[in-house]
Amino acid sequence: MSDTVLPRVGVVVLTQGTRPDDLASGIRSVLAQQEVVLDVVCVGNGWVPTGLPGAVQALALTENLGIPAGRNRGVPLVTGEYLFFLDDDASIPDPRFLSRAVAQLRADPSIGLLQPRVTDPTGAAAPTRWIPRIRKGAATESGAVFSVWEGAVVMPRAVFLATGGWAEPFFYAHEGIELAWRVWDQGLRTWYAGNLEANHPVIQPTRHADYYRLNARNRVWLARRNLPAVLVPVYAGSWLAIQLLRFRSDRPALRAWLAGFREGWRSNPGERRPISARTIWRMSLAGRPPIV
Repeated sequence: MSDTVLPRVGVVVLTQGTRPDDLASGIRSVLAQQEVVLDVVCVGNGWVPTGLPGAVQALALTENLGIPAGRNRGVPLVTGEYLFFLDDDASIPDPRFLSRAVAQLRADPSIGLLQPRVTDPTGAAAPTRWIPRIRKGAATESGAVFSVWEGAVVMPRAVFLATGGWAEPFFYAHEGIELAWRVWDQGLRTWYAGNLEANHPVIQPTRHADYYRLNARNRVWLARRNLPAVLVPVYAGSWLAIQLLRFRSDRPALRAWLAGFREGWRSNPGERRPISARTIWRMSLAGRPPIV
């Protein structure tokens, strides 16, 4: 099969340079992909990427701009009808992962973003948070979802551009929810593909020092940026109630979360693009109205 008929995929690998072995493994897994034409960039978020294979471009950002902004900066540097975002602690074990993902997107044009099933390469039990739906079910079960685990996602470039890209002000946490909502707002669906696999070690998200604060702030920002005004306090209030219950016996976590919640109301969330009433109706019919 000639290159002219193979799908072209632009790959953005994001790293701070703190996990060189994982980064090398992830890039090897990308370059091993078959039946696709690749254009790969490694974005160093506050780091100058070194020691990359010749087929991989390097983009050095002088400071850590945050995860969403780092991914966004890589997009203009790669060509391809499809985009694949890969974090430096993730990899893809199947050399036909990208060709299979693209085939699935082409077979069902209603899918605007695809997240694979995530497994730990050591065989450790995968946390249920990697399955982005309320009723978790089996990890191999595919279906429409309303948020994504952001470490490995595939989508058509045109869809990504129409979303406005990853939510740069967020820096870290919940940018995958906004991206999913904005895919739904194009009349498309975000899809969890249990038949496809990415590898990622089981690491607690609380390893980030600002985890609780950013988690809360970005919940409020998510609502303020994306929901009709009447639903903003409903969504934020529902998460406030959930976290009051969840952290009732963990006072330090609750204090940090409440500080972030207040910050979300007092600070500027950036661009506001409310999703349409039709999108809210479609999401509700699909099982997840954007009120929780």
